[in-house]
Amino acid sequence: MQRFGMMIQLKPGNVEIYKQHHRACWPEVLAQIADCNIKNYSIYLKDDLLFSYFEYYGEDLKTDLDRMAAHPKTQEWWAIIKPLQESLASREQGEWWAEMEEVFHFD
Repeated sequence: MQRFGMMIQLKPGNVEIYKQHHRACWPEVLAQIADCNIKNYSIYLKDDLLFSYFEYYGEDLKTDLDRMAAHPKTQEWWAIIKPLQESLASREQGEWWAEMEEVFHFD
């Protein structure tokens, strides 16, 4: 299992609509997340910053993420959600959500 922490920010004025969408996340999107070997997925909000945490239980993250990106209902969901977000300036090239370095873990 691999743990991931990521960050992104919401564009000003989009907090409530973002929360509203996630209170009613589509079952097809949730099923695709699970099918791509992602578990224990959470998103936290502070001001306009989002922090996500998930655990990956698969063998090939890139293949699973590519499969998720090709999923039609997930594409439809992202078409609604992505315009609400703005990537961090410090993200790596090609990232939408900026991947974070884990500096501490305790089980």
